[in-house]
Amino acid sequence: MTGSAPLPASDPSGRDPKGRTPSPVKGRRGIAIAIAGASLLMLGLSFASAPLYRMYCAATGFGGTTQVAKTAPSTRGLRDFTVRFDANVAPGLTWRFEPETPEIKLRTGETATIFYRVTNMSDHETSAQAMYNVSPESAGAYFDKISCFCFAEQTLGPRETMEMPVVFFLDPAIENDQGMRDVHSVTLSYTFFAAKPVATGGADAGKKSL
Repeated sequence: MTGSAPLPASDPSGRDPKGRTPSPVKGRRGIAIAIAGASLLMLGLSFASAPLYRMYCAATGFGGTTQVAKTAPSTRGLRDFTVRFDANVAPGLTWRFEPETPEIKLRTGETATIFYRVTNMSDHETSAQAMYNVSPESAGAYFDKISCFCFAEQTLGPRETMEMPVVFFLDPAIENDQGMRDVHSVTLSYTFFAAKPVATGGADAGKKSL
């Protein structure tokens, strides 16, 4: 009876049985390729589908994805932040979009309501949905929205203008994050992407036609 061939002994130095040492350069190259691939995937999703992009961000925490809260906190914190508001429109969508207030001062735990104004500049009804994020990205975990126009697709008639509210607060827990100690301002940014046309119906809840 012939015995099985002995397996090569492992080498604690990290060399393989043939005496070769794994290259750290190849390892770093692999990491760089993986990061680049994830970035390209994110970019592709953002242009292909705003809902898919939001799902990706919510699952990975990428891009400063905000949180959703049902109620405001019961206590206020001690730190004040400057919250800035940014508005963008993706190519191909003929909307004008801007915050009514460029920035506010806000104490952690304090609820704020601000409005964005959007106008359909075309002569036909169009629909769009907003993609959003917070910068710095680490602040997204503490930026809680109670109400936001970004939760649903928005439809505007020809030349129609709407005021769209956002109700939010900064979680007082941000004060316990050492990584946020030197951060004094955060920016909430939206980009509207065109959606498929929808049938004409009643105005969406939370919007005020002007």
